[in-house]
Amino acid sequence: MTKQNREVWITGIGLVSCFGEGATHHWEILGGDSAPAPIQEKELFAPYIVHPLPEMDWSRQIPRRGDQRQMENWQRLGTYAAGLALDDAGIKENEELVSSMDLVVAAGGGERDIDSDRQIMAEAKHHDDRDRLLIDRLPNDLRPTLFLAQLSNLLAGNISIVHKVTGSSRTYMGEENAGVTVIENAVARIAAGQSTHALVGGAYNAERLDLLLIQELGHYLSRNCGDPVIKRLENGGGMVPGTSGAFLVLENAEFAKARGAKPYAKVTGVASDLGARDAQSTQTRVKAIFEKLPASRNTVDSIISGASGVKDITEQEFSFLDKQLGSNMPVRATNSIFGNSMEGTFPVGMALAALALKNGKFYPPFEDAEKPARHDPKTILVTSFGHRHGEGLALVEKI
Repeated sequence: MTKQNREVWITGIGLVSCFGEGATHHWEILGGDSAPAPIQEKELFAPYIVHPLPEMDWSRQIPRRGDQRQMENWQRLGTYAAGLALDDAGIKENEELVSSMDLVVAAGGGERDIDSDRQIMAEAKHHDDRDRLLIDRLPNDLRPTLFLAQLSNLLAGNISIVHKVTGSSRTYMGEENAGVTVIENAVARIAAGQSTHALVGGAYNAERLDLLLIQELGHYLSRNCGDPVIKRLENGGGMVPGTSGAFLVLENAEFAKARGAKPYAKVTGVASDLGARDAQSTQTRVKAIFEKLPASRNTVDSIISGASGVKDITEQEFSFLDKQLGSNMPVRATNSIFGNSMEGTFPVGMALAALALKNGKFYPPFEDAEKPARHDPKTILVTSFGHRHGEGLALVEKI
C-alpha cells in the first residue's frame, strides 16, 4: 500500500441492489431500527438462490436506447451505478471535472451463449474425445461478436461513452479481490498525488446460468438455504450470489474542498494480498495485511464484512476478527442481505461504511448472531475474504 500523503474522501456513492437504487434509498432501507427482510429468488434457479436485480428504468442513467441494447445486464448495472455516483457527487454535468476523471473498474467476463453450452455439455456425455468435440464445435457454434461482448473492459468503455469519463482507465479481473484492488489502486494514486479524483467500483449480475454453473462446479454455492451468513454456516455454509452495482467518487480532500464537495467519509488505508488458503498461511497473511493499516481494538469500533458464507474461509475470517478486535465487536455481513456480488462486494461494503459514518449510526444486526452497536461509529473496518482467493481490508473514518 502506498503511503498516504493526501487525505482521500468519498464524495459520491452510486448503489444498486435487490432493494433498489441510490445512496439515500439504501440508508432509508438499512439504517432503521431493524434490518430488512432479504429479497431472494428461490424458484428460477432452484436449488440455488440469488438476490435478483430490481425493476430498472435504464434510461434514467443510460438515455440512449442504442447504448442500452449493446450492453448486457452486468454492463448496464455498472454503468447505471457509475452515473448515480457522479450525480451524487454533484459533478455529472461538469464536463471539465468528468473529462479529467480517472476510472478504475472491477469486472468479470461477459455473458456466454447458454444454448451452445447446453448442446456441447449434452453431447460430451456420449463423446470419448471431449477436446476434439470442443475443437469441432466452438468455431461453428460461437458468433465472432460474442468474443467481443465477453471482454471485461467493456464496462469501463461503456462508462466512458455514456458518462464522458475520459481520464485514465484501468480494469481489474479477479472476483472479490478485484473489487479490493480497484479501491486500493485509486486510493494510493490519489494519496500519492498521481490523481485528484476517480470513479471506482464494480458490478455483478448473479442471474446468469453460466456463472452459477462455474460456482457449483467448485462446490461454492448454498443449496436451498438462503439464511444469513452466520446461520448458514450451521447448515454447511455456501454462497448465495447477489446482483449489485456499486461505484464511489474518490477525491483528494483539498480538491474536494476547492469545489465545495460534501464528503461522506475518508479512506485512511486499504491493503490486500492473496496466497495459499490453509489456515496457518491465511491467518499469517491477513495479520500482515491488518498491520499495514492504522487499526487496533482502540481505534476500530465496527466492521462491515464481505464474508461469502463459504464455510472454511468465512470461519477463518470471523476467527481472525475475534482475535484482532475482540468477540464483542459489532460485525455486519453484507452478503446476508445483498448476496455475494463478487467484484461488487467490496465497493458495496465501502459504500455502506461511508453511509453509516455520514449518518452517525451503525446498522442494526442483519441476523440474531450479530452484536448490536455499542455507540455511533467513527472508524469502520471493511473486509473482503474472497470465496476462492484474495483478502482485503480498508479503514474508513468519520470526517
